[in-house]
Amino acid sequence: MSSLTVRKLDVDLSGGFGRRWLGGDAYRTQFFNALSMTFPIGEQMFIDSLRALPQERLDPVLRAEVKDFIGQEATHRHMHVQYNAELERQGLRFAIEGRIVRRVRRIAALGVRDRVAITCALEHYTAMLADGVLRHPEWLEGAEPALRRLWEWHAVEELEHKAVAFDAYRAAGGGHLRRVLWFLHASLVFWFDIFLQTAHNLRRDGALWRPGTWASAARMWFGRRGLAWHMAGPVLQYCSPRFHPWRHDNRGLVRMWLDRNSAAWEALRSSPPA
Repeated sequence: MSSLTVRKLDVDLSGGFGRRWLGGDAYRTQFFNALSMTFPIGEQMFIDSLRALPQERLDPVLRAEVKDFIGQEATHRHMHVQYNAELERQGLRFAIEGRIVRRVRRIAALGVRDRVAITCALEHYTAMLADGVLRHPEWLEGAEPALRRLWEWHAVEELEHKAVAFDAYRAAGGGHLRRVLWFLHASLVFWFDIFLQTAHNLRRDGALWRPGTWASAARMWFGRRGLAWHMAGPVLQYCSPRFHPWRHDNRGLVRMWLDRNSAAWEALRSSPPA
């Protein structure tokens, strides 16, 4: 039986949200918007990579977890499609979509262990970001309530399933060197893409060349609880042969949010289509 739960979030984005929904801060808003823009394509890639695994290589528990991983990712994809539709209405174009689509097509032609290794790498980044969102509330300080709830719910489920792709990769015979090499490659590509899309969003927002924008970026990345310091240790740990996602046990953050926000979600009896 799977330890994961596929949930429906009580958030409606059809009414839209503010252009600088994150406390009026252009950089933080457009950084999170850039992440959201990449998620539907990325989450579909994760789903497809795990579906391509030979199911006979997975034990019954892991098979059930893969099924619910797919269900959670499909729900995330659905919510971020709504989110991104509002961004498009605001005039924010997904400028790097073409390059990501072409890259995903190339990845789809790789062997299954390479595809899952790439999924493991990107899932590690989503888990690091998710941990920060829940551990450091100031990352989302001033956010509109609906979007704060969406990002925290997404973070909770990313932490819940953070080991599924990793365990599936090992079950399929994936080794340490392949995993680390793809992580290094994915790191460069992922952050370059996010930088480009954030810069494009800021330009459309009229904030790209404002000193306050980059002062905010410096605080977010290199402040006391900045992204750079938060991720440095986990990035290095991923390269260890002894690494496993649950060596850093942050299930307490998950339980705390679920308990405090029990009215914000309901468990789905069946997974949404992916």
